Amino acid sequence: MSYPKRMTKCILAGHKKYLQPTIDVLHDLDVLHVEDFVEGDDSDFTIGVPVEYGEEVSRKLVKVRSISNVLNVKPNADTVPMKTSVVESELDQKLDQIDAEINENTEKMSKLDTRVKEIESAEKELLPFLGLDMDLQNYRGYNNLAVFSGTVSSLNESKLLEITDAYELHNEPGSKFFVLFVSKTHEKEVAALLADMGYRETKAPDKTGKPSALFQELDAEKSSIHAQLEALSATVSELNQKYGNFILASDEFLSILSEKSELPLRIATSDHAFVLEGYVPTDDFDLFVKEVAAKTDNGVYITTEELHLHDEKEIAKIPVAYENKKMAKPMETVTDLYSRPKYTEIDPSSILAISFPLIYGMILGDIGYALILMTVAFLILKFMKSDSIKPLMYVLIYCQISALIFGIIYGEFMGFPLAGYESHGVYTPGLIPGWETYISNFALVPGEPFMFPIHRTHMIMTMLIATATFGFLHLNFGFIVGFFDVKSQHGTKHAVYEKISWIVIEIGVIAAAAAYLLLNSYLLVGVFAIVTVIGVYMLFKGEGIKGPIELPGLLGNIMSYTRIIAVGLSSIYIASTVNNIAFGGLIWSPTEGFSLLVIVSLLIFILGHSLNCVLSIIAPGLHALRLQYVELFGKFYSGGGKIYKPFGHIKKYTTTTEE
Repeated sequence: MSYPKRMTKCILAGHKKYLQPTIDVLHDLDVLHVEDFVEGDDSDFTIGVPVEYGEEVSRKLVKVRSISNVLNVKPNADTVPMKTSVVESELDQKLDQIDAEINENTEKMSKLDTRVKEIESAEKELLPFLGLDMDLQNYRGYNNLAVFSGTVSSLNESKLLEITDAYELHNEPGSKFFVLFVSKTHEKEVAALLADMGYRETKAPDKTGKPSALFQELDAEKSSIHAQLEALSATVSELNQKYGNFILASDEFLSILSEKSELPLRIATSDHAFVLEGYVPTDDFDLFVKEVAAKTDNGVYITTEELHLHDEKEIAKIPVAYENKKMAKPMETVTDLYSRPKYTEIDPSSILAISFPLIYGMILGDIGYALILMTVAFLILKFMKSDSIKPLMYVLIYCQISALIFGIIYGEFMGFPLAGYESHGVYTPGLIPGWETYISNFALVPGEPFMFPIHRTHMIMTMLIATATFGFLHLNFGFIVGFFDVKSQHGTKHAVYEKISWIVIEIGVIAAAAAYLLLNSYLLVGVFAIVTVIGVYMLFKGEGIKGPIELPGLLGNIMSYTRIIAVGLSSIYIASTVNNIAFGGLIWSPTEGFSLLVIVSLLIFILGHSLNCVLSIIAPGLHALRLQYVELFGKFYSGGGKIYKPFGHIKKYTTTTEE
């Protein structure tokens, strides 16, 4: 267990001529969490204005990011940091050069894309006329003929004959599209008849030639354009390869300048001076002072202020940075999912590094699933370089190590028992020949003797008692952690009243029950009842009326831990059901020999266990988290700390000339 990093509150003040070198050194050090200045009516200081180069930097940054978006620039294994001096000297020239090349390429692609859309539109107009394939000039230019082309819901030629037999009808069998040539003297009657048939006009394109030939020409042109577009896309890829490294470095370089230019908006300034307030990790403070003095020729005065750790408003302002060992570091992500600890609180990450995987393993407890999920986590770590993914994968690995250990204790492998056992006169062989279940004479619950490996399906009541007992110990560990937490903030007396009172109450209740049930001693019952009352009084002194009201909830908290066995059993039953369907005779039996059903069984086995693998992350993970967040954290942890965000930038794509 540890507290967050110790912070030193400091104030920097100096003449405005030292503002820019101060900004530069603060950004390079990347340790000062800047507190934003709030103007007051009685203050001679006001919020500063951005550094002069800020507007120009913002304009270039927009340009760089636009280029990056067009070229789809991403970091890769070939990305090498560039020297800041090189980026700065080449920035303007290369940006103009890249922009010109991209604009030329983009303009060509835009014209070609427009032409492709025109072609597709022309093809769409030709499609209805392809079946008849008459020259398109035949559809227009008549003095005595009316031409109808389009579709009807149903074409009744007999009704057309009632009007006139002087017509020519063209249509494809099975198609609703038709072309009708009729004398103009009957145009109105035919138009009315077609309207009754649900006529929808399709005008012939204003072109000359057969639709099939025209369509072929358009399709050939479209293929040619697609080839040109592919060549231009290849040019974009070449530009990406050529300038990608420079674009990443430029983005980082300009981002740093932009951050520096905007710092005055967060600090107090007057006509001739500036004042800046913030927090620095205590371990870095001496180096911080030394570097600032060196880079500003001792022109900036640095003073510290005492932290008032009994003032809740003051505590809320102090930024919180974690200080965990390597093993507990990934669990910071789990803590942050709930809330970052306050500056005066114990950081629960190291506790979670043990208790979260422990509970997860108790729930899952399967060797097969643990090995599969551990392999997946290692593969993701190998092939995905995202910094946000890595901590989660390490957490998953911790959990699978625990699940593997409990899988050996439970003797489970993807729903199959590792050791043979007999139940209700039926013997079930294990996967490991010769390993038989040991059954002792000891039984915590009548009718459920202790077995090893622990067959959870045959020791349900024993496991319920065991998980509830674990919950009792886990919660009391939370009270003990809470004692040290409250002691550091409010003193020993308050910590005893607020946290130890719960343990006193538990001792009183348990001892009184034992005295009555085991010793039948009313005297001892009375003594321990008094102990319980004393504990309740202490709790009232520590937490007020809220404490005694929450007493009944303690039993509910403890019983919540029985979900460990409940969720674990659900995973076992799903796995066993998949195995029974696949290999238990419902689909295929090993005695039947090879058949198509073997493949069906294997598919059911793979798909069923794949689904259960996913559930083996979600269900145990969520329930283990709930027991941490709701049950354990409720005994000592409140969170709500302010995240430490130092003014600076972790450089990935640029490096200084000295380096």
